[in-house]
Amino acid sequence: MAENKELVPEKYDVNAKWDACLDLTVRRFVYSSFAGAFGGLLFFRSPVTRWASLAFGAGIGIGSAYTDCSHIFNGNPAKSAPLKVDDAPAPVDGQE
Repeated sequence: MAENKELVPEKYDVNAKWDACLDLTVRRFVYSSFAGAFGGLLFFRSPVTRWASLAFGAGIGIGSAYTDCSHIFNGNPAKSAPLKVDDAPAPVDGQE
């Protein structure tokens, strides 16, 4: 007999979300680390600055993956209301 598997809506499929986030994190970490290492080899002479460039690239990759994963799990954040600008002219020195 064939089993009837209940399909979970994509919105609630946590396993798929974790898979997507892990894939995204690993790819961005590796690619940005390579970019940082290449930039370090291209622009810097000291080994310390080359390692710092690699670490900076890795940090950018992890940070961008974290941001995208938070959007995947929580949905897109609500857009903030645009700032309202008064139509009144700016005060001139000596006048209020």
